[in-house]
Amino acid sequence: MKKVKYLCIVLFVFMSCSSDDSQTDNGTNSEATQANALSVGVSANDLLSANTFTSLVVEVVYVDGFEPSQTAINNFVSFLENRINKPEGITVQKRSIPSTGLSPYTNQDIIAIEEANRTQFNTNNQIAVWMFFADGESVNNTDTGIVLGTAYRNTSFIIYQEMIEQLTSGTVLNTTPILETTVINHEFGHILGLTNLGSATQTNHEDVDHPRHCNVDSCLMYWQAETSNGVMDMISGGSAPQLDAQCIADLQANGGK
Repeated sequence: MKKVKYLCIVLFVFMSCSSDDSQTDNGTNSEATQANALSVGVSANDLLSANTFTSLVVEVVYVDGFEPSQTAINNFVSFLENRINKPEGITVQKRSIPSTGLSPYTNQDIIAIEEANRTQFNTNNQIAVWMFFADGESVNNTDTGIVLGTAYRNTSFIIYQEMIEQLTSGTVLNTTPILETTVINHEFGHILGLTNLGSATQTNHEDVDHPRHCNVDSCLMYWQAETSNGVMDMISGGSAPQLDAQCIADLQANGGK
């Protein structure tokens, strides 16, 4: 039986996503930390299958005042349970940190925050994922596109929580948890190797005009799930978009469900 545990610790002390699949170096010699500092998609099979890792720990760290909704975290865990094989369970650890004051964030800023605050790394049979909810915005924002999330390492991604809250502020329905769910699951989809980023496509469904995205317009991995004039249309029905059958087939072929 799968086990889902939540541990909350408070420490006192272009709408779009962007997948950076270049390898990064976290400046340490630790084999454990280096294993979590590789290219996006490299660990897709390790996350999807139980061949090497039989459990998963997700370290959720957020800037004070920008905690993700519990609904979104619950939805993310459900997404994981439906797609990855971790018979020893999924654990979520959640805590806050003070603002760094670095906004707008560069890629190096994001990496530095992770290296200063990440505590969970791969062990013999448990794989670890880092998810950071930031205040402020990305340096890659433009007049026509706002970055809501970035998958930038094999087990690391950032969600620009302040941007999500601003985008959904004043909406008639409480769309913040739905948008959070969409961006979280979309970014983790890239970490799982979608689309053609580590989980090989079983059919030809990569969007040639928007590489690493699915060409099915209702799919979670469709490129408009990361654009300011597209994602709100995709969640207008009151729920987050789901993976289409072709993306699910890619995950299943790489060890997933």
